[in-house]
Amino acid sequence: MDALADLDRRITGCRACPRLVDWREEVARTKRAAFAGQTYWGRPVPGFGPSDARLLIVGLAPAAHGGNRTGRMFTGDRSGDVLYQALYDVGLASQPTSVAADDGLELYGVRVTAPVHCAPPANRPTPGERETCRAWLVQELGLLRPTLRALVVLGAFGWQATLPALREAGWTVPRPRPAFAHGTHVVLDGLDVFGCFHVSQRNTFTGRLTPAMLREVLTTAAGVAGLRT
Repeated sequence: MDALADLDRRITGCRACPRLVDWREEVARTKRAAFAGQTYWGRPVPGFGPSDARLLIVGLAPAAHGGNRTGRMFTGDRSGDVLYQALYDVGLASQPTSVAADDGLELYGVRVTAPVHCAPPANRPTPGERETCRAWLVQELGLLRPTLRALVVLGAFGWQATLPALREAGWTVPRPRPAFAHGTHVVLDGLDVFGCFHVSQRNTFTGRLTPAMLREVLTTAAGVAGLRT
């Protein structure tokens, strides 16, 4: 087992945040009616993608009936539908859908993760939960560092969580920290970091984030990372 696979295994056993443990397990027991016949994952969701990724995408946290159900980041919910369609459109995914952990999806040079690995109530982790979970992201960044060339952060929460993790993982982050905005581009010790609005339904349904906007950020980041699109 390589180091990143071992990290993913250890993440799935974490029980550090009582509120998140209670919520993810309650959701897994009660389920949504549409998924009543399915067995929910109900545990922390590890990152997804190759251990030699050149591009890392950082979200917020698994969805209660998405990643918390399927066991894979951005899988089985509408946010994932938007993200993986865009990755497929620019040539970074083997298929445009992500519905189950065993659906055959592959990512090309890209890994997807989150600063909080458990589904939070109302999709809102507390600052304390974000800080507790940071150690996992720090370790993941450290293991990816030999190949990592670009990073796309989805949303302000992810941005606020990722910059301190980058600093702890050894990158130099300026003070004051760069502010989040869609299209923000910061270079940290050779790592290109891009800000992008989150692929939440609130953003995609209102047009705040369009598929074209998402594809543009992904294409730019992939180019910087040396990935073909």
